[in-house]
Amino acid sequence: MNVLLTGATGFLGWRTLEVLIRDPDINKIIATGRTLKLTHTIKHEKVNYILGNLEDRVFVNDLLKNIDTIINAAALSSPWGGESLFKKANINTQINLIKASKEHDIKRFIFISSPSVYFEYKDKFNIKESDDLPKKLVNQYAKSKRKAEVLLIKSGLPYVILRPRAIIGRGDTVIMPRLIRAVDEGRLKVIGNGKNIADLTSAENIANAILLSLKAKNTAINDIYNISNGDPVFLWDAIFEVLSRLGKKVPSKKVPFRIVKWVAKFLELKSRLTNNNEPPLTQYGVGTLAISLTMDISKAKNQLGYRPKVTTKEALNEFVNWYISHEKK
Repeated sequence: MNVLLTGATGFLGWRTLEVLIRDPDINKIIATGRTLKLTHTIKHEKVNYILGNLEDRVFVNDLLKNIDTIINAAALSSPWGGESLFKKANINTQINLIKASKEHDIKRFIFISSPSVYFEYKDKFNIKESDDLPKKLVNQYAKSKRKAEVLLIKSGLPYVILRPRAIIGRGDTVIMPRLIRAVDEGRLKVIGNGKNIADLTSAENIANAILLSLKAKNTAINDIYNISNGDPVFLWDAIFEVLSRLGKKVPSKKVPFRIVKWVAKFLELKSRLTNNNEPPLTQYGVGTLAISLTMDISKAKNQLGYRPKVTTKEALNEFVNWYISHEKK
């Protein structure tokens, strides 16, 4: 099997490469992204990095030569941004990959989507893939991910779509580092009552789900799967555990979600009327810290054979150890 992995220079891409290179059925991996980071690079005989822009159709077409499987893990992932930015980064790139896949007779297309398509400003538990999506998706990121899903579903290519929830673990440069920066700047407060429940997902578990998707039998392809650790936690307890182990001051002040959401709404409006930069708070960002959201992963278990191997506690531990070792450098 010869694989193209997009987003290979990011957190999930790096952790996915670690899993893919161990599989004897995979002969070659073309790993693409925009820039290499020493902390997120794999050196292995199976891996060949080719850096570039997936918005470039010629570049994409060249990437797919002698490739039979695509894993598209590349994305602009942000709680803030205009429609045109997400269209270029998440939709146009998907169009280019789909078009090139048809020209090169790609056998399977794995797409890493997002459970942000489920999000509403209310608690939701045990969401199934078959549940109705909100009539209005929460932001441009969620809209672009859903559009990319639909493009793939309608393409006629054999596909598997994964919706992994809140990726954590060694190499995380997004979720926990953002919270750590907020603490260091004196900005982090508990939003809501601090008892909201969330699914978290080890990066290694997602990588294993991707590998299972590459090998899934006919009855399991052409479908969408929720991926998580399958063990929902009190989100603020998990955050406090990480902060405490890093010697950070744990916030004790609680602020009602409704108030913070209105503040975020005001800051978003101010940004749109001025420089359009990401405001210090976004409605979606504060919502993810205050609202419960859990997913049913039984479909992935039954059809893909998915079993979470790394617990949430283990994933948090590996992040803390990794962060400490890299913070000192």
